[in-house]
Amino acid sequence: MDFTERLKALALKVQNQKHAIQTEEATKTAFIMPFISSVLGYDVFDPLEVVPEYTADVGIKRGEKIDYAILRDGEVQLLIECKLSNLKIEHASQLFRYFAVTNARIAVLTNGEVYHFYTDLDAPNRMDSKPFLVLDLADLDESLIPELKKLTKENFDLNSIVSAAEELKYVGAIKRALAEDFKTPTPEWAKYLTAKVYEGSYTQKVREQFGPLVQKALKQYLSDQVNERLKTALGAGSYVASESTTGTAPVTSAPVAEADLDRDTEIETTLEELEGYQIVKAIACSEVKPQRIAHRDAKSYFAILLDDNNRKPIARLHFNSKSQKYLGLFDAEKNETRHPISTLDDIYAHAESIRERVRAYEG
Repeated sequence: MDFTERLKALALKVQNQKHAIQTEEATKTAFIMPFISSVLGYDVFDPLEVVPEYTADVGIKRGEKIDYAILRDGEVQLLIECKLSNLKIEHASQLFRYFAVTNARIAVLTNGEVYHFYTDLDAPNRMDSKPFLVLDLADLDESLIPELKKLTKENFDLNSIVSAAEELKYVGAIKRALAEDFKTPTPEWAKYLTAKVYEGSYTQKVREQFGPLVQKALKQYLSDQVNERLKTALGAGSYVASESTTGTAPVTSAPVAEADLDRDTEIETTLEELEGYQIVKAIACSEVKPQRIAHRDAKSYFAILLDDNNRKPIARLHFNSKSQKYLGLFDAEKNETRHPISTLDDIYAHAESIRERVRAYEG
């Protein structure tokens, strides 16, 4: 696998296993050591490259330890401090102390899913209070992958990393601020957007009237942009998001008939179905090339097929009901079992079953 594939494979592993992680040590073993070895390319068992529990004396404190130090040519280049996987990344005070007493220019604070990368842009040998790069494995920003690649053993380029850090820091911060404003518009932004369409005075009454309208417009705008990209990528028609659901027991049906997978007319492909298809496709791509995973929509379900062949069903998405969604999976006799799901992320829990069905068609 290339660098991007290894990163995505780790991201999938984190999503599938994070519910089982209960301790900081388990976080290190399951997620952070694979990040250091598989993604960054360092040998976690070579003390000349990776030193766990690295001792960093701070002032009068002796024996202070950092979780991992990554070395190159005998010099510490990266410091990594770990937190339990279910903890939010907030304070880097401990890492801040370590940074000043080593030669490292890069420091990382992580819970195994979110990685905050710091350097010393504001003052030499003094770690910045805000990260220059934030990597979230639950929501990968592919624009950050080339920058992350500069930290790998094979491509390590400290000067390039530091020179790009300032731009990354502020571009990333602006993107996160925009994301937050789209989610919950600030009063200042609501006022600014209202002034674009309303010529009267911005009174309390106008503020109360336009506040919800601005929020609704922003959400619809984002939805429209996603729909346009999906239309371009998949050649689909119209999209309507469905409501969220709750879970019930699996339902098993008779073997799938080939005729069942013929294309219906007057169907409406929803955004949620396409997002579910992309998840199944991403899982199946560990076994076959992505272009071999196809979809056909019908009135009552959304079929996902290998080679666009109705004799090779991989899964069905039953998303038309407003009360419950199901993921349909098939056994060797093509009997379908419908598994209730509450969110699209629940599909990942069935990743091995999806891969097994694809392998069976290939085998």
